Amino acid sequence: MSDPVRRLSPIVRLAPAKINLTLAVVGRRGDGFHDLHSVVVPLALADRLSVAPQPAGGDTLHVTGFDPGPKGDNLILRAIGATRTAATSSWPGAPAAPPALAARLEKRIPVAAGLGGGSSDAAAAIDAALEAWGASVAPEERIKLAAAIGSDVPLFMVAGSALVEGRGERVTPLHGVRRRAGESVPGVLLMTPAVAVHTAAVFAAWSAGAMAEPGIARRTSEHFASEFGSGLTVAQLIERAAVLASANDLAAAAAVVVPELVPFRRAVMRLLGRPVGLSGSGPTLWVLYPSLEEARTAAGVVSAALKDRLSAPGEGAPFVTATTIAPGHQADEAAAENAAVAIGGQARSSSG
Repeated sequence: MSDPVRRLSPIVRLAPAKINLTLAVVGRRGDGFHDLHSVVVPLALADRLSVAPQPAGGDTLHVTGFDPGPKGDNLILRAIGATRTAATSSWPGAPAAPPALAARLEKRIPVAAGLGGGSSDAAAAIDAALEAWGASVAPEERIKLAAAIGSDVPLFMVAGSALVEGRGERVTPLHGVRRRAGESVPGVLLMTPAVAVHTAAVFAAWSAGAMAEPGIARRTSEHFASEFGSGLTVAQLIERAAVLASANDLAAAAAVVVPELVPFRRAVMRLLGRPVGLSGSGPTLWVLYPSLEEARTAAGVVSAALKDRLSAPGEGAPFVTATTIAPGHQADEAAAENAAVAIGGQARSSSG
């Protein structure tokens, strides 16, 4: 097998953002973490990670875009180091350790925003490092490796919509969005105020009593997970937006950490006339639309309002963008129908 250090081109991975369509805090665990029940969907908005072996020195990371914070805390470098340990016996140069990697990250996902960007970067780093070294790790070992790096990392080892349970280590793929012919990919408007919200602070506020009526979010999450497990059309998903937007047990706690989030969320609801949800522990707000075009129109409305009459938390302008729910492994009836038509067209052409 060829020497990984002599690889001509870097390994590139996209690390998608996510939003929590539901998030129920089931209870506190003995290990200090919390048990969750959450339905999560990946987004087209993604960081871009590239890695390449380098002949000398240690692992390095160069970042452009959003500032991910101190490199010592970066999950990419932690993931590469942990993956090296796990892959030492399975790469072509064993028993020596795999070589150092030079990583480059185009950071397009806001940090500490409830979008899972750091965890997604870590999952991408695990996968990219293994390919760069020509190493293999069993799927169950990858999940253990991911869980040891961070609670949300296992989620990003699964493509597409998923149910997340436990502290994040139990991930069940869901069918997700089932597009019918004529339906667009669901659009998502994201609004991230310029204030970092740390998950630990939000959970501390929740533990101190900043919580909604117990059980409501969990019942919604369980029911929706059952529906989403079989698949929902885009129209059916949009119909459930109001219920989903209220099914986040951390919303009240996030409001304690960032009190300005409440009037901002209400103002956006009045401005757009649509339900506005909170992703994870916040502060990112999301709004569902039947198409990317409609989400882009809404992003324009919000951006214009922020210039005069709409006030957002934080000292700077919020990050506002339109994206889509990423297809992942989800079934797509519209694409399947188009493929069938194309195949049929090719057959007729070749026979005629």
